[in-house]
Amino acid sequence: MKTAHWKALPWMVLLALTSACGDDAKPATAVEYGKLLFHDARLSESQFNSFSCSTCHATTPTPQGGRMDSGYTLYNVVGRKTWWGGYETNLLDAVNFCYVSFMRGVQKLPADSPQSRALYEYLASISPEAESSALPYTVVKDVRDVPRGSAERGRTVYQAACQECHGETHTGKGRLTELASILPEVTRDYDTTFPGVPHSLVIIEKVRHGQFFGIGGNMPAYSMEALSNEDLGALLTYLGL
Repeated sequence: MKTAHWKALPWMVLLALTSACGDDAKPATAVEYGKLLFHDARLSESQFNSFSCSTCHATTPTPQGGRMDSGYTLYNVVGRKTWWGGYETNLLDAVNFCYVSFMRGVQKLPADSPQSRALYEYLASISPEAESSALPYTVVKDVRDVPRGSAERGRTVYQAACQECHGETHTGKGRLTELASILPEVTRDYDTTFPGVPHSLVIIEKVRHGQFFGIGGNMPAYSMEALSNEDLGALLTYLGL
């Protein structure tokens, strides 16, 4: 099995577990412990991490409340044969890619740790189908400008895809962390930090490639499936770019 590196924990009280999130009351089952970890940024020991699994992933068949996440919903995730568009063939490896790349984890979660095993139990609990289709993940290789769309649509895209991390435009009110840039004000520095590059192309680079070329902070990349060029163009219009 592709998930063999994660062994199931029994559906019993886990008296030996100490919550990684510092709660006084220990979770009663592996599923409850896994759910707690899924929603808490303190799964990562880094003091600079503000992401939890739930920051980028829904757990329902379709995202609720108009969410446009960089990551797919994890409903039925255990039944998939591959993850990350086929780049990962082991579920724990797929989780650890997020854990190290975006949550600032120094080391991968070991397969036999209480955290990784409980996370598996929680993911299994939201995966009712024994098998489910792998999902595409199309990375934009070469960044290019995109046609602009309507500011009205762009506002909707911003609220659904950007606001949770970056907060409100112009002020950053409600942003996930002070490390998240304030949009579009951050572009005022681009003439110095990215001389000669159109501001819109810098934003597109950050959206499409995330942190992987060293200019996207710690943000994850948005694939074509997560954010279309049409919606990206509307977002740029809304941001005045």
